[in-house]
Amino acid sequence: METMPAIQSSTMIGRDAELAEIAASLGVRPARAAADLTDVLLSGDAGVGKTRLLRALRDVAVGEGWQVHAGHCLDFGDSALPYLPFSEVLGRLVVEQPDVVTEVGAAHPALARLLPNRRQMSGPAAEQVDAEASALDRADLFRAMAAVLEAAARRAPLLLVIEDTHWADRSTRDMLSFLLSRLDPGGFAVVASYRTDDLHRRHPLRRQVAEWSRLRGVDRITLSPLDDDDVRSLVRELVPDGLPDAEVADVVARAEGNAFFVEELVSAAADPGSVVPADLADVLLVRLDRLDDDARQVVRTASASGRRVTHELLEATSGQTPAALEAGLRGAVEMNVLVADRGAYAFRHALLGEAVYDDLLPGERARLHARYVSALSEGTARGTAAELARHARLAMDKTTALLASVRAGNEASAVGGPDEAAYHFQQALEILSGDTERAGRAGGGELGDHGVDLSKLVVKAAAALVQSGDPERAIGVIGEQLERLPASASDAWRSRMLSAQAEALYITEEIETDALAVSSRAVELAPEGDSGLRAQVLANHAKILAAYGRYLEAETVGLDALELAERLDLHQLVVDVITTLSGLKKAGPKEGLRASLEEAVGRAVAADAIHAELRGRFLLGRSFEDWGEFDAAERWFASGIERAVDAGLPWAPYGFEARWQLAWICIVRGEWERALDLMVVEGPFPPPIPRAMLTSMRLQVLQHRGDDVGARVLGLRPFWRREGAVAIHAAPVEMVAAGRRDDPEAAVAVYDDAVAVLSRIWHEWFSARIRLAAVAVGVVADALERRGTAERESMVRHVERLHGDGHTVLDRYQDPSGYWGPEGRAWVKRLDAETLRARWRSGIEAPPLDVLVETWRETETLFADFGHVHEQAIVQTRLAGILRATGDVAGARELGDRARETARRLGAQPLLDELRAIGSAAAPRSPEGAGTVTLTTREREILDHVAQGRTNGEIAKLLYISTKTVSVHVSNILGKLGASGRTEAAAIARRTGLLD
Repeated sequence: METMPAIQSSTMIGRDAELAEIAASLGVRPARAAADLTDVLLSGDAGVGKTRLLRALRDVAVGEGWQVHAGHCLDFGDSALPYLPFSEVLGRLVVEQPDVVTEVGAAHPALARLLPNRRQMSGPAAEQVDAEASALDRADLFRAMAAVLEAAARRAPLLLVIEDTHWADRSTRDMLSFLLSRLDPGGFAVVASYRTDDLHRRHPLRRQVAEWSRLRGVDRITLSPLDDDDVRSLVRELVPDGLPDAEVADVVARAEGNAFFVEELVSAAADPGSVVPADLADVLLVRLDRLDDDARQVVRTASASGRRVTHELLEATSGQTPAALEAGLRGAVEMNVLVADRGAYAFRHALLGEAVYDDLLPGERARLHARYVSALSEGTARGTAAELARHARLAMDKTTALLASVRAGNEASAVGGPDEAAYHFQQALEILSGDTERAGRAGGGELGDHGVDLSKLVVKAAAALVQSGDPERAIGVIGEQLERLPASASDAWRSRMLSAQAEALYITEEIETDALAVSSRAVELAPEGDSGLRAQVLANHAKILAAYGRYLEAETVGLDALELAERLDLHQLVVDVITTLSGLKKAGPKEGLRASLEEAVGRAVAADAIHAELRGRFLLGRSFEDWGEFDAAERWFASGIERAVDAGLPWAPYGFEARWQLAWICIVRGEWERALDLMVVEGPFPPPIPRAMLTSMRLQVLQHRGDDVGARVLGLRPFWRREGAVAIHAAPVEMVAAGRRDDPEAAVAVYDDAVAVLSRIWHEWFSARIRLAAVAVGVVADALERRGTAERESMVRHVERLHGDGHTVLDRYQDPSGYWGPEGRAWVKRLDAETLRARWRSGIEAPPLDVLVETWRETETLFADFGHVHEQAIVQTRLAGILRATGDVAGARELGDRARETARRLGAQPLLDELRAIGSAAAPRSPEGAGTVTLTTREREILDHVAQGRTNGEIAKLLYISTKTVSVHVSNILGKLGASGRTEAAAIARRTGLLD
């Protein structure tokens, strides 16, 4: 079958820091004196991006006025032509600077020996060439090459690039040694690149690199793999229309940051877990040709184990004598196929292991996996239940695979690995899928001879999926298994599975299935009497009743569940029910609710009931947040995030929601950098819905700073119906984007779309509708003066409709506490103010000016009470525009100055532009522009590390954030300071007092 050619990207991604580092080392940027030039050894694995980085370096150097000449070493083996890359460079100089070559050639006749046309065979002339070569003094040749480079560099600094020196012949290596060891740079710098993974232990370049690295004026830079975010960016560059999330995650996991591997995998459009693309496999398997028989046998055995295998397992499964095994391992390690690591061995590249495994015959694979099963089952070698499950499944040993999968899932759950647990439990369910009929006939206690309760296994799988942030999949898994149950299956099985399904349903926006009805059916089917299952089903039912606002029923059911759980000594369930009952006190004074929840959290900590603890911490945070007490809310949310991360549950219910709510608080308080940091979670790729929720808030911040995010926010539309919070935060971003392109009708359409979706999944008069209406009316008000009379009348009708919607919500809003919080009051007043502004600007039923101004002043006060820094600055800006238009220049200037100070601190460029447009001039800045730059606390912290010479990766580790986040901060810092690089930024900061 013909394979598709690899999709390649012409854009360099994720190498800005390395490019800046290598440019700085060479002296390309900032420009250095000729005497200060430094040479660079650039290393990295094949395909990691060395050539692309060197091309970018060439572009930078040429832009700075340098000459760049490159020579390439080729894989000719023993027949390599001596000095080939230098002949290539000299050939270009002959074309571009013939006078220089002629002049140097006259003084150094040896130079002629490197001219390309002198190195071609042409009959008898070859004998003369050989005679000249034998009489040639190599030192003369070296001096000649250095002289011609120095002469060329007198016209402009020169960068000499020698690529792929792992293929260099002895003569080329010696020439490089001469050039790198020169005391006088001579106006030119050298970059020599080589593949790290090709330098096996006997490779001649290993010793040479060690010697070069010790030379004065030679820097050694290793190109590391791309980080996961950069790989995703590269995938988007290669496939602008996007790949499914599963395929992107698969590419990220398998490519290991290697750009070439990414391109090949994307070209193959591989499904997760598929074989290595043929072209890539051919490239990888060339390495096996260099191994002897013993080493190849070891590598094939190791490939069946996956990426990593212990020495003990290889001894038990390879079928080789100890001597042959040792010899084979040594050969594989020396040729960089395997890497020794603490008593185990791993493939240098995971894809190489995949390619070797794919190359095995089916019978070979089955026999190898059977050997692994034997070794692990009989104790000949140690391993995990997950390893045993995998080998047994591939060896077609279903019984062993089933029991090992269940055990592996239990072990993963116990150590906070919900993703892994979900995988293992689902594997076990897949094995059992053909035996469900027999299970039903058995009556529900056990499954045949396996001793596995299907209903408990289904619930475990669903719980793991929910904890890993994918409740929708949990609902689907339970639904599939319920459909497969025969009519004879026990009521207990159905009750357990239905209760778990209802619990997953109530934390999603699923509207096709009524969670309360499902839970009620689970209660009907639950066994009577002292049953632990009945206690669990009642506890879940109380939780769901509370979520539906049926507090009295929830209390009755919850007390029944509590009594039963206490009688059966189900301590964690007791704590869970107490947390539910504590949350029911929302209808009373806030102090009672908080005291009850704090007590519940204490009980949960004592009982090690992590999910009840996370729920209690979240509910406490929400209580303080609802009342605008952000300091206390932040403490509880932060503690919930910390506990979730420590437990390995960053995406679990209430752990993730705590992160989401804290990020929102940070946006409200103007702590945007901290909010962006919270949106980056180290570890597994975020599940789809949490990722969409975080993205909707990230786009808010980016839009506030002036980015055009209109196209990106449209990509969140499919998530609106799956999670209403995405619609609540993404719809205003769409509206503002529509306003910036002067399309108010589109903003109103976004409002209508969001209301339609949220009315279906919640109810028609949801509270956030007021905020959506206020934003839409504000966009319309901005555009009114640019419209004709007829169009104004139509737009004002939209305004009146949206204003009426908001007040209908206010009239119908039913909060158990009877309290309308500071956020709600601020947005109601904002809706009124924007409506008056729209009437004023349209001239249709224009309000008295004193009423207009007073309403906007009240709005400013309420947003100050609420604590929303950016929205308060927006209100100040719009009020300043009204005051200036009505002649109150002093009042406008005062408000404009306050808004401008906030906008500068936040980096909110659109607000600054709006202030400029209404004629609110900024105070003149001092000539030392950078001295007036305002950096955030995080930016100052990062700038301090930059000034100390730390790389982005080092800063990320010190601050416990991602390298990508550090890179974004550094880019912002450079932009604010107007610096071209890290060194210049540090210098500006010290000069202007931003750093001590």
